[in-house]
Amino acid sequence: MSLTEQPNSTNLHEATFQKLRSLLVEGKIPPGSKLNERELAESLNVSRTPIREAIRRLAADGLVELIANRGAIALQLSLDDVVNTFDVIADLEGFSGELAAQNISDATLSELEALQYEMMASYARRDLSSYYQLNLRIHHLINQAANNPVLSRLFTQVNARIEALRFRSNQDGVKWEKAVEEHQEMLDALKARDSKRMRKIMIQHVMNKRDVVVQLLKSEMPAETAKP
Repeated sequence: MSLTEQPNSTNLHEATFQKLRSLLVEGKIPPGSKLNERELAESLNVSRTPIREAIRRLAADGLVELIANRGAIALQLSLDDVVNTFDVIADLEGFSGELAAQNISDATLSELEALQYEMMASYARRDLSSYYQLNLRIHHLINQAANNPVLSRLFTQVNARIEALRFRSNQDGVKWEKAVEEHQEMLDALKARDSKRMRKIMIQHVMNKRDVVVQLLKSEMPAETAKP
């Protein structure tokens, strides 16, 4: 469905941005691909103005690179970039989880429980797109519960670089099930206000994601270029 056909679409620019973001995160615009304004405008049935604005915002978020003489390119990370980024986000999420366990309110806990319930329903349906969106909201809510604006900005900035890879990490059924179990462990730790346990769970959760992604990327690389 084109964006202009959506009922009650009051903000076409925001809708365009969110749609392009989803296309990038879900790999429908593959890493390294050029974002052609004319083709995107035609496929979404919008003018090039909201497309251009969305691309600028995506570049600011780190999902798109603006390269001289090439235009807008979907972010493509090297294997080293991926490992380094996951290592950083693991520490950020660990610290975020630790602070959240200390500062989280009962209202936010209730909101997290509701999101967890919705996410489990998406998992049961094997609706990866819906699951991922709910998953992302949970991680952001935990980050906000840490009550540290600087940490929140850093998390959002760094996480944007690997969102597409985090999405792909759930395409393995066994690993996806493990991630779901870890989310329940997070909720339990938050309810217990156990900051040390929460930090450990969050770091391990991200490290597990990293390992899945690295294995996936190596499997797609030519044998002579994949590191042992």
